[in-house]
Amino acid sequence: MGRKEELDEWLRPDGAVLLTVECQQGVVGADSALPELAAVARKSGALANVARLVDAAHEAGMQVVHAVAERRPDGRGSNSNARLFRAAARLPVQQHSGSTAVRVAEPIQVADEDLVVRRLHGLSPLAGTDVDALLRNLGCRTLIVTGVSANVAVPNAVFDAVNLGYTVVVPQDAIAGVPADYTPAMIRNTLALVATIATTDDLLAAWKAPRRPAVGRGQAG
Repeated sequence: MGRKEELDEWLRPDGAVLLTVECQQGVVGADSALPELAAVARKSGALANVARLVDAAHEAGMQVVHAVAERRPDGRGSNSNARLFRAAARLPVQQHSGSTAVRVAEPIQVADEDLVVRRLHGLSPLAGTDVDALLRNLGCRTLIVTGVSANVAVPNAVFDAVNLGYTVVVPQDAIAGVPADYTPAMIRNTLALVATIATTDDLLAAWKAPRRPAVGRGQAG
């Protein structure tokens, strides 16, 4: 089986789930707590590509899961054991539960059938959240990881998914980090070792391709 055929098989809507990571207004929106990251996500086209993938997934009947990071106004349950967390607690824009900062950012469209999973702690969209259980209940075998940041949350999601037994696909033009040239280095030297690297157009083409009947597809073990 060639790479294209393999990718087409992994991306079958009945066995794959599209995950957006921290694509929320307070991170990549106009009033971001992290304006440099937000600017890179938009200027690079990564956020627009996430939106394209979400739209195509909806059209293909593929499940979309949005992973959102937030904290209570009183900080209960949130981490303070790393410089990143302590710095985030001092930012002028806070990712407070129920605020506009934790809504999925435009131009991404959230459909009624999408799942939104919120976490109050940690660095990973998967560890200690409902995401793994939801993926297994959905029959997911392939997890497509998009969003921000390539510095922290995206690699955490990829590593955790691989450790849990999922095949991971990363569309390289639908993730972003800072500085801008860090993302291709992270992909080339780290993510490419554990995930299949593709492009947004590769995924869109796969979802439009004629499908062969699935054989022996079950849940991730």
